[in-house]
Amino acid sequence: MNNILDDLKTENNFAFGKLYKENFSKILSFVKNNNGSKIDAEDLFQDAMLVLVEKLRQDHFLLTASINTYVYAICKNLWFKKLRSRNFELSIDEIQSYHFQESINESIENEKNYSEKLKGYLLKITNHCSKLIHDIFFNEKEIDQIQKDYGYSSKHNAQNQKHKCVQQIRKIKLEEEKLKKNNSIG
Repeated sequence: MNNILDDLKTENNFAFGKLYKENFSKILSFVKNNNGSKIDAEDLFQDAMLVLVEKLRQDHFLLTASINTYVYAICKNLWFKKLRSRNFELSIDEIQSYHFQESINESIENEKNYSEKLKGYLLKITNHCSKLIHDIFFNEKEIDQIQKDYGYSSKHNAQNQKHKCVQQIRKIKLEEEKLKKNNSIG
């Protein structure tokens, strides 16, 4: 991992290409799901690369998550800032602010906690549902792809199966919360 970080600091095109290949589809999906276009996602990714390189060059910077999680968090925060500003303009000062770094760290932590909890639930549901939920939420497969991969006759059937699997997780979550509540009372 240090090699890619060093390559990014020196603006090595191969390193940027690797990050693009590993992250862009996830970022594109996020932007499209939040009122954006492919062009918006491309611009956002470029902005994120500028922020990333600038952060990597700071002496006190310490990467506490995977580079891909960090890139995603930067993109997410930049995009939400753009959505909040009516004219879609960001100043460099805003990007460099301490508050921005804090919100990235918070996003990374929330994403880690969410992922860890979801992975825990996946161990407690049926194997079929575990695989399906993993493909949807971690591999970010679209429902069309799920339909093909799992041999469902329609998108509707794929959606229904997803719903049933999510219900398994909800049931386990409620049982755990109930148990936790009972343990704290007694």
